[in-house]
Amino acid sequence: MREINVTQKLEKSKDFLRKLQEESGQDPGQCFQCMKCTGGCPVQFAMDYPPSQIMRMLQDGLVDEVLNSFTIWTCATCSTCTARCPRDIDIAQLMDTLRVMAFHKRRFNKAKNMRVFHTVFMDSIGSHGRLYEVGLALGLNLGTGNLLQDTDIGLPMFMKGKLSLLPHNIKGMNEIKRLYDYAKKIGE
Repeated sequence: MREINVTQKLEKSKDFLRKLQEESGQDPGQCFQCMKCTGGCPVQFAMDYPPSQIMRMLQDGLVDEVLNSFTIWTCATCSTCTARCPRDIDIAQLMDTLRVMAFHKRRFNKAKNMRVFHTVFMDSIGSHGRLYEVGLALGLNLGTGNLLQDTDIGLPMFMKGKLSLLPHNIKGMNEIKRLYDYAKKIGE
């Protein structure tokens, strides 16, 4: 176990924590560690740190550890934690903001495949206004280097009419494109 100087970490992370609070509208310092968020989280089993520990790490200024965690990428943003929080902290919003901040700082070493999934998914929405499943599978397989992953289920799904080889654009694609471009602009 390594030793951490919390006072030093807090001093170094002061600007980041201020920006996090400003962007998310949430103050992790309000958490008193009741652990209701962790107790209700349906995906906590897949996280490297439970939500309550992420909150504590933020309070202690362990920003690098939080941004490099798998937890912020695993969070399903289901808001169970938010609903259970007696301090009315929107933990799901906080996780979402952390994910965006980590993405902009290019901190996704533990979650490389999730970054690829997110990018391919959002590109599909931006191009077609909806998810193009075959494009998602191909993009994900190429991006992760797992070229033949899930090919065994693709053909049966196609044969049953569950997959279309060509993408279908939605009506009103100009409006979706405008919203997508605006969201991308404010996210930068």
